[in-house]
Amino acid sequence: MDFEMVMQELEALSNERLKKMYMSNGAHEPLFGVATGKMKPIFRKTKINQPLAEQLYATGNYDAMYFAGIIADPNAMTAADYDRWMDAAYFYMLSDYVVAVTLSEADIAQEVADKWIASGEELRMSAGWSCYCWLLGNRPDHEFSEEKIAAMLELVERTIHDAPVRTKYSMNNFMYTVAVSYVPLHDKAVETAKSVGPVEVPDKNKSKHIHAFENIQKAIDKGQLGFKRKHVRC
Repeated sequence: MDFEMVMQELEALSNERLKKMYMSNGAHEPLFGVATGKMKPIFRKTKINQPLAEQLYATGNYDAMYFAGIIADPNAMTAADYDRWMDAAYFYMLSDYVVAVTLSEADIAQEVADKWIASGEELRMSAGWSCYCWLLGNRPDHEFSEEKIAAMLELVERTIHDAPVRTKYSMNNFMYTVAVSYVPLHDKAVETAKSVGPVEVPDKNKSKHIHAFENIQKAIDKGQLGFKRKHVRC
């Protein structure tokens, strides 16, 4: 299945309501508005295909870029490739749900995510923290340095209230994910979330508060402690 065929199939799945929803979250033209679940039949035809993924990602079309993440070969991409993808990730649904997700299946995931977290750039930082969320929620606990994750929790505690908006969301999610999915530091993550408290973020013309501690409690109540997902990408 070649590039033109994939673009035609994506366009045939366009949905005006979804397109408006994606645009309200920061997407801009070109895009079709395709439900991600509807992409699975196309994936069955393309399989993993890095050259095709690169063609699709380069279009700047949100739906094509999303599908590129599904068919990419994470370990065929270098740190420079991930940086290039991040350069084109113009809003959080690309940075956190396409690039960070793809990176989380690569052997160099932590190395690249660490660099992004230290970058000072909103979407790179957001993608770096998000990548750790995908990693911690999928990989065995023994693959992580407890000391490193503890230091990251301390960094969140010190800096989250002054971080850029999208980074706040990802750091908040990091506290939640460590508490729920990384059992060795459950207690420390809970204490960190308590200490951080509600985090203020803008919401349309007003502001709202996100609170990792409340969400952690809900997950514990549902018996989700130690949760790991089988797959990161759909």
